[in-house]
Amino acid sequence: MSLFMYHASIPPLTRMLGNLSAILRKAEAYAVERKIEPNVLLNARLAPDMLPLLRQVQIASDNAKGCAARLAGVEVPSYADNESSFAELQARIDKTLAFMGGIQAAQFEGSESRPVTLKFPSMELNFNGQDYLFNFVLPNFYFHVSTAYGILRHNGLDIGKLDYLGKP
Repeated sequence: MSLFMYHASIPPLTRMLGNLSAILRKAEAYAVERKIEPNVLLNARLAPDMLPLLRQVQIASDNAKGCAARLAGVEVPSYADNESSFAELQARIDKTLAFMGGIQAAQFEGSESRPVTLKFPSMELNFNGQDYLFNFVLPNFYFHVSTAYGILRHNGLDIGKLDYLGKP
């Protein structure tokens, strides 16, 4: 089962972070071409009560690195969430991909039943590894990547489904 848990998490998370990185490169070029202050896009939201693009990318990164670490049984790396530019978001994605690239499938041995506890200020969530991956990480990760895509598309960036999905 460890091989399955690894392949159900690391490759799709890695692929989508790469796709998100490519979309952010297009967004940065779009801002330059259209003479849009980058902070306008970085702080754009789909709705007033939603988090801006910067946070969507940070949370997607957090989900990916947290999943890799928790399922591999290693410490989750802590990032400061202080990015304020496209370049810094790219560096964060690169750092996340490098961390995930260092995780081996063998480290996922028994991860489907490994207890995972997430502590938030107002609650604590408890999972086994399989439920954590399929019922928390993947839906949450795709939500934040999709929202980042939606924010940029809403702001005029010429991207489509193939940008989101990436090349096969």
